[in-house]
Amino acid sequence: MKLVKNFAATFGVSISLNPNLIVQKSGRYFLINKNMQKQLRTDFYYAGKYLGKTKNGKFFPSFHLLDLLAKTEANRVTIDDKSAWLFICGRDIYKRGIMSVRGTHRKGNHTLILNRFHECLGFGKIICNIEAPLEKKEIAIKNILDIGDFLRRER
Repeated sequence: MKLVKNFAATFGVSISLNPNLIVQKSGRYFLINKNMQKQLRTDFYYAGKYLGKTKNGKFFPSFHLLDLLAKTEANRVTIDDKSAWLFICGRDIYKRGIMSVRGTHRKGNHTLILNRFHECLGFGKIICNIEAPLEKKEIAIKNILDIGDFLRRER
């Protein structure tokens, strides 16, 4: 539970999840409901909403968790259609593709990446001050995880 909360804090938000409804198995974290909690056996593979996993002490989030964070006041940027497509293809985000910014966006912070429909596409790390005047061709956010990752792994 602490790893999930610490991950959320990197986006400038504190999430409150009932610790009794979070189940950990083999380094993977799941959010379950009360009905499922009553029926859950110890030999399950997948249950409820997958939140992420830990590997070598580092937390790797799921897109369910990123969607939960996107519904809060977490740091986020909304990008245009062209930038959204490039981001899904694994590319970084240029300043010119950013349509709006919410939250604290200092160099080194994490931010959620949303398309114009406010769907969470993934997250990235801010590599320059977004609010300062930048060259339009300067990379503003480094891609860390995007929804196209699943397709690229299928090669």
